[in-house]
Amino acid sequence: MKMCSVSECEIVECAYNMDEACHAMAITIGDGVHPMCDTFFKSSTHGGVKNQTAGVGACKVSACCHNMDFECAAESIHVGYCGGHGDCMTFAAR
Repeated sequence: MKMCSVSECEIVECAYNMDEACHAMAITIGDGVHPMCDTFFKSSTHGGVKNQTAGVGACKVSACCHNMDFECAAESIHVGYCGGHGDCMTFAAR
């Protein structure tokens, strides 16, 4: 299985966001129920790996149809705002 990539991230306040792209090595999605981006944190300084786009290292939302043994099987995901925080907008219930 190939690691799913983060194709777009709207959360410009995130420390890993540069030009609406996530530059963390990998992100974690979910708290078990909600598809929140657990890697998100606000910072005025942006970091990560500038020449790399993040992948989804783990997904804890077992109710998502893309979740295969806690790995994301989607081709890519989009992270956007939902209720004031970052969520995986690619989430789809089983």
